[in-house]
Amino acid sequence: METILAVTTGIGLSAACGFRVFVPLLALNLAAMYGYLNLAPGFDWIGGYFAAIAFALATILEIMAYYIPWLDNIMDAIASPVSIIAGTIATASVITDLPPFVKWTLAIMAGGGIAGIIQGATTTLRAKSSFFTGGLGNTLIATAELIAAAIVTLLAIVIPLICFTLVAAFAVFALYRTSCTFLTKKKVK
Repeated sequence: METILAVTTGIGLSAACGFRVFVPLLALNLAAMYGYLNLAPGFDWIGGYFAAIAFALATILEIMAYYIPWLDNIMDAIASPVSIIAGTIATASVITDLPPFVKWTLAIMAGGGIAGIIQGATTTLRAKSSFFTGGLGNTLIATAELIAAAIVTLLAIVIPLICFTLVAAFAVFALYRTSCTFLTKKKVK
C-alpha cells in the first residue's frame, strides 16, 4: 500500500508541475523537511534548507512572471519542457520501494507524461486567451493555474488516491478535447 501511495503522490505532484513548475517542488521540500513525506535515496537534497530557499525564490519569480502579459507566453515555452523534467523528478523522489528501472519508467512515463499533458492544456488555454482577449484574460488564467497547482499539490500530499483519480479524469478530458479539436480541424480541410 505504501508503494501505491508513493506513486499516486508522485503523479499528483507531477500534475501540479504542469500548472506551475515550482509550487509543487516547494511543497515537496516543505513536506520532506517536516517529516511528512519520505524521499527516495539520492533525493535528500530536495528536503534541504538550500533547496527550500531556491524553490521559494523560483516560485515567487514564476508566479510574478505569469502576470506580465508578454512574458507569460514566453514562460509557457520555457515551462513546457521544464514541467516534464520537474514532474519526472517529483515522481521519482517519492517512490522509495521499487527497483530503479521500474521507478524511473513510472517517473518518466507517468510523472513526466501527466505534467506534459497538463502543461499542454494550460498553454493551449493561454494561447486562446491571448488571441481572444489580447492578453487581458491571461491574468485570470494565471490565477486559476496557481490555485489549481496549490490545490492539486495539497491533495497529492494529503489524500493522494483522491488526487490521482481527479488528475486521471482531467487528463482523459484534456486528451479527449484535444483529439476532438484535431479531428474537427482535419474534417474541415
